Amino acid sequence: MCNSIACNPGRFDNAKAEAFAYKMLTTLNSAAISLMVSIGHRTGLFDTLGQLEPSTGEQIAHAANLNERYVREWLGAMVAGRIVAYDTESHTYYLPAEHAAFLTREASPDNIAVTAQYIAVLGSVEDQIIECFQHGGGVPYSSYPRFHEVMAEESGQLTVSGLFDAILPLVDGLQEKLQGGIDVVDVGCGRGRALTAMAERYPNSKFVGYDLSNEAIASANTNAAKLGLTNIRFVAQDLTEWSEFDSYDLVTAFDAIHDQGRPDIVLRNIHRALREDGVFLMQDIAASSNVAENADNPLGAFIYTISCMHCMTVSLAQGGMGLGAAWGEQLAKSMLAESGFESVRVSRLEHDIQNNYYIVRKKEARTVRAA
Repeated sequence: MCNSIACNPGRFDNAKAEAFAYKMLTTLNSAAISLMVSIGHRTGLFDTLGQLEPSTGEQIAHAANLNERYVREWLGAMVAGRIVAYDTESHTYYLPAEHAAFLTREASPDNIAVTAQYIAVLGSVEDQIIECFQHGGGVPYSSYPRFHEVMAEESGQLTVSGLFDAILPLVDGLQEKLQGGIDVVDVGCGRGRALTAMAERYPNSKFVGYDLSNEAIASANTNAAKLGLTNIRFVAQDLTEWSEFDSYDLVTAFDAIHDQGRPDIVLRNIHRALREDGVFLMQDIAASSNVAENADNPLGAFIYTISCMHCMTVSLAQGGMGLGAAWGEQLAKSMLAESGFESVRVSRLEHDIQNNYYIVRKKEARTVRAA
């Protein structure tokens, strides 16, 4: 079917075209602002502005200990993007409190500037992604030098901040068991911020973190050593080759399963490693397996973009399935069932619009009737 102007003379809707052109201009501006927001976060400019009264560009640069000329240009982008306000009479800039609530480190876990960093990280591999479009294959983890750093920071916001008050309470009695002492493994642990937080809180339990990245594991072990923790260890491990049996009371995976080369094998390995009465707690992207159902997802375009330029491609680089971040709840449930799990409950949390939380057990709870 031909949808070009040549095929449909007289059917061209000018109003629709102009609306779309405006949408694309808005998209260009939003993309540019995302890069500037990332810079504002990394340089601490948002944090500085959040503490200042209305100030000149020179005063802001001095307070942030940054080059004035670059700060002035950045401020221009922020004013044009309606993020920073500008007073034309006093020539001063200020960050409205309503904006600071989503842009400063003090605003965590609501700091959207943390997530904006992904745009620059993904853009750095655009040439390699284009080659994959043309020839297939994937882009390996090693091509993303800052990805684990950004992921760890976002994990601190979405996972660690809600771990003890919202996430772990999803499993009845789990925190009491952790207090008493159980065996825990986190698969795809990255730099291990969530697992380290649990090891600090629950000294009677033993914790192991596995990840494919040597860099992430080295960082996690260094941090654990600095904290003097003796109940935790991190190991570089290809989870498709991981083989432990009946070893853990709790297995966690925080936004890690869909990235795996062979998530089907990893899920079977988790089932094998989990004790009969244990729990698998899986955090993963809140999306549908049906693309049409993701059109209204407030993060839909972002999810598919980060999937194409990271999640899917790193899996394909390993010769894997390339599920992608939008593998969806339907496929996730199906793959969990195929791995041998009988009980799957899905929950959402108020502080996290990005993820589903799967509470998974080997067996369905059996109701015992009184005689």
